[in-house]
Amino acid sequence: MKRIVQTLTGSALLCGALMAGGHGATWGYSGKTGPKYWGDLDPKFAMCKLGKNQSPVDITGTVKAELKPLNIDYRSEASEVLNNGHTVKVNFKPGGTLEVDGKRFALLQYHFHTPSETAIDGKLYPMEAHLVHADKDGNLAVVSVMFKVGATNADLDKILKKMPKKKGEKYSLASGLGAETLLPKIRSYYRFSGSLTTPPCSEDVRWFVMSEPVELSKEQLRDFEAVMGKNNRPVQPINARLIIR
Repeated sequence: MKRIVQTLTGSALLCGALMAGGHGATWGYSGKTGPKYWGDLDPKFAMCKLGKNQSPVDITGTVKAELKPLNIDYRSEASEVLNNGHTVKVNFKPGGTLEVDGKRFALLQYHFHTPSETAIDGKLYPMEAHLVHADKDGNLAVVSVMFKVGATNADLDKILKKMPKKKGEKYSLASGLGAETLLPKIRSYYRFSGSLTTPPCSEDVRWFVMSEPVELSKEQLRDFEAVMGKNNRPVQPINARLIIR
Protein backbone atom coordinates (compact mmCIF):
# COMPACT_ATOMS: atom_id res chain seq x y z
CA MET A 1 0.00 0.00 0.00
CA LYS A 2 2.87 2.36 0.83
CA ARG A 3 4.28 1.89 -2.67
CA ILE A 4 0.90 2.64 -4.26
CA VAL A 5 0.54 5.92 -2.41
CA GLN A 6 4.11 6.95 -3.20
CA THR A 7 3.58 6.31 -6.90
CA LEU A 8 0.33 8.25 -7.23
CA THR A 9 0.82 10.67 -10.06
CA GLY A 10 0.72 14.41 -9.58
CA SER A 11 -2.51 14.50 -11.56
CA ALA A 12 -4.15 12.10 -9.13
CA LEU A 13 -3.28 14.22 -6.14
CA LEU A 14 -4.33 17.37 -7.97
CA CYS A 15 -7.67 15.85 -8.98
CA GLY A 16 -8.20 14.67 -5.43
CA ALA A 17 -7.83 18.25 -4.27
CA LEU A 18 -10.07 19.53 -7.04
CA MET A 19 -12.93 17.39 -5.82
CA ALA A 20 -13.28 19.87 -2.98
CA GLY A 21 -11.28 22.96 -3.80
CA GLY A 22 -10.01 23.77 -7.23
CA HIS A 23 -7.27 25.89 -8.77
CA GLY A 24 -7.20 28.50 -11.51
CA ALA A 25 -10.04 30.95 -11.96
CA THR A 26 -12.14 31.94 -8.97
CA TRP A 27 -15.39 29.98 -8.79
CA GLY A 28 -18.20 29.52 -6.32
CA TYR A 29 -21.79 28.45 -5.94
CA SER A 30 -23.72 31.66 -6.63
CA GLY A 31 -23.77 34.70 -8.88
CA LYS A 32 -21.46 35.13 -11.86
CA THR A 33 -18.99 32.54 -10.56
CA GLY A 34 -21.69 29.93 -9.84
CA PRO A 35 -22.17 26.52 -11.51
CA LYS A 36 -24.05 28.00 -14.49
CA TYR A 37 -20.92 29.93 -15.48
CA TRP A 38 -18.10 27.54 -14.53
CA GLY A 39 -17.48 26.46 -18.10
CA ASP A 40 -16.84 30.07 -19.17
CA LEU A 41 -14.58 31.13 -16.31
CA ASP A 42 -11.44 29.38 -17.54
CA PRO A 43 -10.61 27.30 -20.65
CA LYS A 44 -9.54 24.54 -18.26
CA PHE A 45 -13.14 24.41 -17.00
CA ALA A 46 -14.68 23.82 -20.45
CA MET A 47 -15.78 20.30 -19.54
CA CYS A 48 -18.22 21.82 -17.03
CA LYS A 49 -20.39 22.91 -19.97
CA LEU A 50 -19.28 20.49 -22.71
CA GLY A 51 -19.11 17.20 -20.84
CA LYS A 52 -21.71 14.50 -21.46
CA ASN A 53 -21.02 12.44 -18.32
CA GLN A 54 -21.20 15.08 -15.63
CA SER A 55 -21.92 14.75 -11.93
CA PRO A 56 -23.97 15.02 -9.83
CA VAL A 57 -27.06 13.25 -11.18
CA ASP A 58 -30.60 12.44 -10.12
CA ILE A 59 -30.59 8.67 -9.62
CA THR A 60 -33.74 7.42 -11.35
CA GLY A 61 -34.57 4.66 -13.82
CA THR A 62 -31.84 2.41 -12.49
CA VAL A 63 -30.96 -0.94 -14.03
CA LYS A 64 -30.71 -3.94 -11.74
CA ALA A 65 -27.42 -5.83 -11.95
CA GLU A 66 -25.42 -8.28 -9.88
CA LEU A 67 -23.15 -5.72 -8.26
CA LYS A 68 -20.45 -7.18 -6.04
CA PRO A 69 -20.00 -5.75 -2.53
CA LEU A 70 -17.48 -2.93 -2.46
CA ASN A 71 -14.10 -4.21 -1.27
CA ILE A 72 -13.32 -1.51 1.27
CA ASP A 73 -10.39 -1.55 3.68
CA TYR A 74 -10.32 1.79 5.47
CA ARG A 75 -7.62 1.03 8.01
CA SER A 76 -6.05 4.50 7.81
CA GLU A 77 -6.87 7.41 10.11
CA ALA A 78 -7.59 11.05 9.39
CA SER A 79 -4.66 13.45 9.66
CA GLU A 80 -6.23 16.91 9.41
CA VAL A 81 -9.38 18.89 8.71
CA LEU A 82 -9.26 22.02 6.56
CA ASN A 83 -11.51 24.72 5.18
CA ASN A 84 -10.63 25.51 1.56
CA GLY A 85 -13.36 28.08 1.06
CA HIS A 86 -15.66 25.66 -0.77
CA THR A 87 -16.06 22.82 1.72
CA VAL A 88 -14.75 21.19 4.87
CA LYS A 89 -12.27 18.47 3.91
CA VAL A 90 -10.74 15.69 6.01
CA ASN A 91 -7.41 14.37 4.71
CA PHE A 92 -6.25 10.82 5.45
CA LYS A 93 -2.95 9.14 6.13
CA PRO A 94 -1.92 6.38 3.68
CA GLY A 95 -3.40 2.93 4.17
CA GLY A 96 -7.10 3.04 3.30
CA THR A 97 -8.14 1.36 0.05
CA LEU A 98 -11.06 0.57 -2.22
CA GLU A 99 -10.62 -2.32 -4.67
CA VAL A 100 -12.87 -2.39 -7.72
CA ASP A 101 -12.53 -3.47 -11.37
CA GLY A 102 -9.24 -5.14 -10.53
CA LYS A 103 -7.73 -1.82 -9.42
CA ARG A 104 -6.72 -0.59 -5.99
CA PHE A 105 -7.69 2.97 -5.14
CA ALA A 106 -6.13 4.80 -2.19
CA LEU A 107 -8.42 6.84 0.07
CA LEU A 108 -7.21 10.45 -0.05
CA GLN A 109 -9.90 12.48 1.68
CA TYR A 110 -13.56 13.08 2.24
CA HIS A 111 -15.51 16.31 2.15
CA PHE A 112 -19.08 17.54 2.51
CA HIS A 113 -21.86 19.30 0.59
CA THR A 114 -24.97 20.97 2.02
CA PRO A 115 -27.47 20.10 0.74
CA SER A 116 -26.55 16.95 -1.15
CA GLU A 117 -25.44 17.21 -4.76
CA THR A 118 -26.74 13.78 -5.75
CA ALA A 119 -30.50 13.26 -5.77
CA ILE A 120 -32.23 9.89 -5.40
CA ASP A 121 -35.61 9.72 -7.12
CA GLY A 122 -35.72 13.49 -7.17
CA LYS A 123 -34.90 13.89 -3.47
CA LEU A 124 -31.96 15.88 -2.15
CA TYR A 125 -30.67 15.04 1.32
CA PRO A 126 -29.57 17.64 3.91
CA MET A 127 -25.88 16.70 3.50
CA GLU A 128 -23.63 14.44 1.43
CA ALA A 129 -20.08 13.19 1.93
CA HIS A 130 -17.73 12.32 -0.92
CA LEU A 131 -14.93 9.87 -0.13
CA VAL A 132 -12.30 10.46 -2.82
CA HIS A 133 -9.87 7.77 -3.99
CA ALA A 134 -7.16 7.58 -6.65
CA ASP A 135 -5.21 4.67 -8.11
CA LYS A 136 -1.54 4.68 -9.09
CA ASP A 137 -2.41 5.88 -12.61
CA GLY A 138 -4.50 8.85 -11.49
CA ASN A 139 -7.93 7.28 -12.04
CA LEU A 140 -10.51 8.49 -9.53
CA ALA A 141 -13.30 6.78 -7.62
CA VAL A 142 -15.83 8.41 -5.31
CA VAL A 143 -17.97 6.75 -2.66
CA SER A 144 -20.92 8.99 -1.80
CA VAL A 145 -22.89 8.89 1.46
CA MET A 146 -26.16 10.72 2.13
CA PHE A 147 -27.10 12.17 5.51
CA LYS A 148 -30.57 12.57 6.96
CA VAL A 149 -31.51 14.36 10.18
CA GLY A 150 -31.75 12.03 13.17
CA ALA A 151 -29.33 10.92 15.86
CA THR A 152 -26.03 12.61 16.64
CA ASN A 153 -23.18 11.27 14.50
CA ALA A 154 -20.10 10.47 16.61
CA ASP A 155 -17.64 10.82 13.69
CA LEU A 156 -19.01 14.23 12.76
CA ASP A 157 -18.67 15.36 16.36
CA LYS A 158 -14.93 14.67 16.18
CA ILE A 159 -14.71 16.85 13.06
CA LEU A 160 -16.90 19.63 14.42
CA LYS A 161 -14.72 20.00 17.51
CA LYS A 162 -11.83 20.92 15.21
CA MET A 163 -13.69 22.36 12.22
CA PRO A 164 -11.96 25.48 10.89
CA LYS A 165 -14.35 28.38 10.40
CA LYS A 166 -12.27 30.44 7.98
CA LYS A 167 -10.91 29.75 4.50
CA GLY A 168 -7.34 28.48 4.60
CA GLU A 169 -7.47 27.29 8.19
CA LYS A 170 -6.61 23.70 9.03
CA TYR A 171 -6.13 21.70 12.21
CA SER A 172 -4.60 18.35 13.04
CA LEU A 173 -6.95 15.60 14.12
CA ALA A 174 -6.31 13.28 17.04
CA SER A 175 -6.02 9.59 16.23
CA GLY A 176 -9.20 7.56 16.18
CA LEU A 177 -11.14 9.12 13.31
CA GLY A 178 -11.48 6.63 10.47
CA ALA A 179 -13.63 6.51 7.36
CA GLU A 180 -15.45 3.18 7.52
CA THR A 181 -17.71 4.25 10.38
CA LEU A 182 -18.98 7.07 8.16
CA LEU A 183 -20.55 4.48 5.86
CA PRO A 184 -24.03 2.98 6.37
CA LYS A 185 -24.29 -0.54 7.80
CA ILE A 186 -26.15 -1.66 4.68
CA ARG A 187 -23.67 -1.24 1.83
CA SER A 188 -25.95 -1.51 -1.23
CA TYR A 189 -25.09 1.13 -3.82
CA TYR A 190 -25.72 2.69 -7.20
CA ARG A 191 -22.95 2.87 -9.77
CA PHE A 192 -22.37 5.11 -12.77
CA SER A 193 -19.65 6.95 -14.67
CA GLY A 194 -19.41 10.63 -13.85
CA SER A 195 -17.14 13.57 -13.22
CA LEU A 196 -15.70 15.84 -10.60
CA THR A 197 -18.53 17.98 -9.23
CA THR A 198 -16.28 21.05 -9.08
CA PRO A 199 -14.12 22.72 -11.75
CA PRO A 200 -12.51 21.47 -13.94
CA CYS A 201 -15.36 18.88 -13.98
CA SER A 202 -13.05 16.16 -15.37
CA GLU A 203 -14.87 12.99 -16.43
CA ASP A 204 -14.19 9.23 -16.24
CA VAL A 205 -14.72 9.19 -12.48
CA ARG A 206 -16.17 5.99 -11.01
CA TRP A 207 -19.14 6.85 -8.76
CA PHE A 208 -20.55 4.59 -6.05
CA VAL A 209 -23.52 6.14 -4.24
CA MET A 210 -24.70 4.38 -1.09
CA SER A 211 -28.44 3.76 -1.28
CA GLU A 212 -28.94 3.95 2.50
CA PRO A 213 -28.36 7.26 4.31
CA VAL A 214 -26.69 7.74 7.67
CA GLU A 215 -27.79 10.22 10.31
CA LEU A 216 -26.64 13.50 11.78
CA SER A 217 -28.39 15.72 14.30
CA LYS A 218 -30.08 18.97 13.34
CA GLU A 219 -27.48 20.78 15.46
CA GLN A 220 -24.63 19.14 13.54
CA LEU A 221 -26.25 20.03 10.24
CA ARG A 222 -26.66 23.62 11.39
CA ASP A 223 -22.96 23.80 12.31
CA PHE A 224 -21.84 22.49 8.90
CA GLU A 225 -24.22 24.85 7.07
CA ALA A 226 -22.91 27.80 9.09
CA VAL A 227 -19.39 27.19 7.75
CA MET A 228 -20.04 25.88 4.21
CA GLY A 229 -23.33 27.53 3.27
CA LYS A 230 -24.99 26.12 0.15
CA ASN A 231 -22.24 24.33 -1.77
CA ASN A 232 -23.94 21.90 -4.12
CA ARG A 233 -23.77 21.79 -7.90
CA PRO A 234 -27.20 21.19 -9.51
CA VAL A 235 -27.88 17.75 -10.98
CA GLN A 236 -26.67 17.22 -14.55
CA PRO A 237 -28.27 15.36 -17.49
CA ILE A 238 -27.89 11.59 -17.49
CA ASN A 239 -27.69 11.51 -21.30
CA ALA A 240 -26.83 8.01 -22.53
CA ARG A 241 -25.51 6.70 -19.22
CA LEU A 242 -26.83 3.72 -17.29
CA ILE A 243 -27.12 3.79 -13.51
CA ILE A 244 -26.90 0.28 -12.15
CA ARG A 245 -27.83 -1.05 -8.73
